[in-house]
This record gives sequence, structure tokens and C-alpha cells, in this order.
Amino acid sequence: MTQQFYVSPEQLMKDRADFARKGIARGKSVVVISCEDGIALVAENPSPSLHKIGEIYDKIAFAAVGKYNEFESLRQAGVRYADVRGYSYDREDVTARGLASVYAQSLGAVFTAEQKPFEVELAVAEVGATQAEDHLYRLTFDGSIADEHSFVVMGGQAERVASAIDQGWRASLGFPDAVRLALNGLAPAPEAEDTAKPVPARAIEVAVLDRHSEEVRGARRAFRRLNDADITALLA
Repeated sequence: MTQQFYVSPEQLMKDRADFARKGIARGKSVVVISCEDGIALVAENPSPSLHKIGEIYDKIAFAAVGKYNEFESLRQAGVRYADVRGYSYDREDVTARGLASVYAQSLGAVFTAEQKPFEVELAVAEVGATQAEDHLYRLTFDGSIADEHSFVVMGGQAERVASAIDQGWRASLGFPDAVRLALNGLAPAPEAEDTAKPVPARAIEVAVLDRHSEEVRGARRAFRRLNDADITALLA
């Protein structure tokens, strides 16, 4: 009778974490930046239909890197959670903090109980009436949750991109400056003697959570996705 091969819990968790990190690092980076006008979400994504950025509720957006089918299932679950909670109680009861807690529980359960962890990293953003009231939450594949400030960078060469964003970020940024800063960070590292080439508009996905949507557009929904023409005009 053969004995089962024993793997210590510590080694098992480490192997799962390494597996998930490698999968996430293979993807393209996503940047979420809090600015004076609201929150800008920018992703390197050449697909016009498979979005890495989406709307969850009135003032809440979702961004992700990793395997599309896994983070899309989480996005849809978040939309259902927000709709049910907003209908059962009040629209004000739907918060990024509550949604991030639900995501953390789901990711943690999959990481510890399932054979393969989710190869995803998520950001949940909620725009407030003032910049100080913005909420940015970052969730990793094992269910860890962090309350971030100013900006979030996930996937790809996250450390390099985060360093570039950190050098240029300031609270007074408007949407055009925030998007331009994100694109500068996402630009591939230049080779020796060369300058970094900007990412073309057709290869990026941009959305915003407008802080003044009710005043400007008369709509509570703050999320707005930009097409190629909008991005070009915004950066002009």
C-alpha cells in the first residue's frame, strides 16, 4: 500500500502563493489614481471588449489583473451583492469597504480550500465628495486587503510603475494629468540611449469616477468609460 506524499502546510501555502504571483506578474499593469476631479483608472489592455475595469455601483469601480475568467466572475458577484444590498437597505449602504470585505472572504476561501488559487489581484475604488473621502482598497489572491492612499498599481512591473507614479503624484492633479501620469508609468522601460515610448490610445483602457457627476451631468452614477477619441482629446 503506497503512502500519500506529505507536504507541510507552510510549503503548500508558499507554493500556491508563488503560483499566483507568477500568473499575475505575466499580465499588464493597472493603475488607479485619486485626483482632484475624482478617481482615474487606467489599464494597459489592447482588447476593446474584454475589460479589466468596470462599474460596480453608483460611485464604486473595480479594476483587476490576472486571469480574465476569474476576475470577471468576481466582478459579476460584486455587482449582484451591491444590487441586492442597495435594494434591501439603502443605496448609501453599498460601500467599497463592504464590497472589499466580501471579496477578501471569497479570495481567502479559494486560496485555502481549493486546489488552485485565483490568479488575480483586485482594486475597489469609491469616489467621495472630497479627495480625503476617496477609498482605495487593494486585494491580493490570498484574501489580504489593504487600504491604500493616493494610488494603486497592480500586475506586470508593478514596482517600476509605482515608483514612476509616486514621483509625479500630487493631490492637485486633474483627470488629464492623472491619466498622463499613469501612461508615463505604464510606458515600457527605455532601452539604453532610447526614450520610453508612450502606450498608444488603442492599447489602453481608461475610465473615471467623476467626483462632480451629480452637479455636472445630473446623474448619481459617477463611472464613465472613455473611448479612443475621448482619450486622445483628454490628453491633447
